[in-house]
Amino acid sequence: MKNAVFLDRDGVVNEVMTNRVRFVNKPEDFYLLKGAAEAVALLNRSNFDVFVVTNQGGIGLGYMSEKMLHKIHEKMVREIEKKGGTIKEVAYCPHAPKEGCACRKPEPKMIVDLAKKYNINIENSYMIGDREVDIAAGKAAGAKTILVGSRHQEKIADFHFPDLLSAARFIVRQS
Repeated sequence: MKNAVFLDRDGVVNEVMTNRVRFVNKPEDFYLLKGAAEAVALLNRSNFDVFVVTNQGGIGLGYMSEKMLHKIHEKMVREIEKKGGTIKEVAYCPHAPKEGCACRKPEPKMIVDLAKKYNINIENSYMIGDREVDIAAGKAAGAKTILVGSRHQEKIADFHFPDLLSAARFIVRQS
């Protein structure tokens, strides 16, 4: 079985709610966070498969189409590949926040499904997010959890780092 790192997208891999962009509803709104692509490449070099698991309620709310979301994800994958990193797969929940689906984080379905599909050892894997729902999904799936960002929340995750690159360096040191 392989080990993996599951990443939330907005606020972990790319900018959201910044001076430059509020929401990512088209490829032109997608900006990688500093060090994010390098973090993915570092994890890959240390034999971690890297996945993105993201709630994209904007589809269910009518703010963007699934076709547009695929274009955004294609841009993300290309930009990460330019720095030597590989995203194995992107899983997303297209449902509106209050739809009550089984796939929207904090439910662990996206993580669990990817783990089954790719023979991932969840217990030796990590979920990295910037919000409580990401951490809850990771814990429910049985992964170790890392909260990134400067939000001062109570200790909801196993570990806390300022950004994805710091978290990736920690994971590599632990492996």
